[in-house]
This record gives sequence, structure tokens and C-alpha cells, in this order.
Amino acid sequence: MTTFKISEAAALLGVSADTVRRWVDGGRLPASRDELGHRRVPGAELAAFVRDQARGNGPSDQGARFSSARNRMRGIVTDVVRDGVMAQVEIQAGPFRVVSLMSREAADDLGLRVGVVAEAVVKSTNVVVELPD
Repeated sequence: MTTFKISEAAALLGVSADTVRRWVDGGRLPASRDELGHRRVPGAELAAFVRDQARGNGPSDQGARFSSARNRMRGIVTDVVRDGVMAQVEIQAGPFRVVSLMSREAADDLGLRVGVVAEAVVKSTNVVVELPD
């Protein structure tokens, strides 16, 4: 069974190792000790924890609950570049940088500016999955 060190779990979740330790100490995330006494989080348990967290942090407005898009990443807007017609919006969602191109009108209507919390909603017919080196 795959297990992760606290620091590895933290990197995957985009939080600090201290946050993961608090979750483990508080009983929210199961972990066991290895032969050296280091805490290890089972991969299946980490995946279940992430799924539960994602479901609990979904949008609360009625319209979004009926969306067919299931890939949602909540983050903070880190950059907005507008020209006459288009806008490029960058969101940092945990360890992930998401960039969206949209009309300037849409960016203005949404009030997108640096520091605003936003949710990147992704629906794609092609998703490439790679394993890290």
C-alpha cells in the first residue's frame, strides 16, 4: 500500500506540514507510525480525505450545483491582464496555477482583480494524466 510522509501529503494538498499534523492529531486524517516512528498517511485514506474536502467546499449557489463540470479549484486571483477585448486571469489554487482567457466584459462583470477568491471550473474532453519522475 502506498503511504506518504507528512511533508509529501502536505505538498500534494497544497498546505503546510503543520496543517497536516493538526489534521492527524485531531483525528481528521488517519496516519500510522513507520519503523522509525515517523507518521505515514495511507494513500487511499489521503485520497478519501481530499474527496471529502472537495465535496464540502463546493459552490453553494443553486445554479452551480446543477453544472456538469466537476473539476473545481478554489483559489486566489494573483494576476489580471486586460486589453481592449480580452482578459487573462491567473488563479493560484493550492499548488496549482490556473490561467483563464475570457472576454474583458466577463472579467469586469465578475469583478476579477488581484486578491479576490475565485473558483476555476474546468470541463474538458481531453485530460492528460502523467506520473511524476
